[in-house]
Amino acid sequence: MPNIYFVDVTNRDGEQTARISLAKLQKTVINWLLDEMGVYQSEMGFPLNPHEWDYINANIELTEEVNSNGPLITSMQLSGWSRAVAGDVRQAQTHTNLKHFNLSISTSEQMLEWKFQGKFSREDIIKMMVESVVAAKEGGGGSIGVNAEDASRTDIDFLIEFAQAGKEAGANRFRYCDTLGYEDPTRIAERIGLLARETEMAQELHCHNDLGLAVANSIAGALAACEAGVDALINTTVNGVGERAGNADLLSCILALKYSAQWGTNPYLDEAIDLSKAWQLAKYVSQAFGVPLPINQVGVGANAFAHESGIHADGALKDRQNYELYDFEDLGRGEKEEVSTGRVITTGAHGGTSGLEYVYNQLGLALRDEEHAREVLKLVQYANLHTQAPLTEEELWLIYHYPEQVEKLLAVTP
Repeated sequence: MPNIYFVDVTNRDGEQTARISLAKLQKTVINWLLDEMGVYQSEMGFPLNPHEWDYINANIELTEEVNSNGPLITSMQLSGWSRAVAGDVRQAQTHTNLKHFNLSISTSEQMLEWKFQGKFSREDIIKMMVESVVAAKEGGGGSIGVNAEDASRTDIDFLIEFAQAGKEAGANRFRYCDTLGYEDPTRIAERIGLLARETEMAQELHCHNDLGLAVANSIAGALAACEAGVDALINTTVNGVGERAGNADLLSCILALKYSAQWGTNPYLDEAIDLSKAWQLAKYVSQAFGVPLPINQVGVGANAFAHESGIHADGALKDRQNYELYDFEDLGRGEKEEVSTGRVITTGAHGGTSGLEYVYNQLGLALRDEEHAREVLKLVQYANLHTQAPLTEEELWLIYHYPEQVEKLLAVTP
């Protein structure tokens, strides 16, 4: 039976959003938390960029038995985004150990005429894409997706030709990019269903939220693919962060597939998904980006389970299902969060060993000796300089348990 998987693009499409960015340590924590939530794949960044190389390779090491703590990332695949240019792919494989690639090129008449300025024909586009797939396979590539940028404004017959050529070259899935958020649920379901039937190829949905339809379009397309007999993959970001109006929100998509009136009856949702990790992930990403969660954010906003109206409060107190579609405990919510109003000891760029030892004791972690304390303190100081924010429990834990990989994450040049 086909399945719906999630390919989260927070560390690629989300992180390239204007006005916000992430340190490599933060991107690594996000990969770790996505893995704990059962996400199938993280599109972790741009393997052509030199400043990504150490981060990518360190994260791949974290999927392996790097020390006595075992792998940090236990099941999630790590992939990279590249232009569908063979030379870019070869350079990425020269400098990183990535096996999974998403290869992208524009396909619409709008882009061919006004982005590429008429330099490339449709035949050129397919030729470039095929050459990039062949390069990825020759370099030891695993799963390979071929991405049609602006697919929603591309002639459907050309998309079928494009996807089939990618499949014949060795790609195993086709990414339908609704780059401008142009689609609607009915149309995208029709087009994805046709693509799935004609190509017998897994369909990947990459939807932007310019019309507020990214989640609906993603799910409608994914279900159409499954009903046509192929797997579907939905591209998401945590909290819906992304260019312009954002991307499809990870938690919203999962909740819609579990609880909505019609879509919630589908049997396709990846069983690996663990909703209990949603709250921790959403909080961390919000803090890392410096973008507060809106109070009405689906599932994790401050008002997601808040009631004031007398009728609503009375109903919720009698039976939560009167006014709550799902339980907050299922999302990992419910524990009280404490804020100290007395003495606070932190550690960071200006910290010393005494404060460091105190902070780690609070986390239940003991520094072995003075030499260990100095090594950890150095990493903590540089990590704080990179994040430009107080270090979180997740970041401190990662530094303590995987110092060699964290040192690579803090390298500015390869």
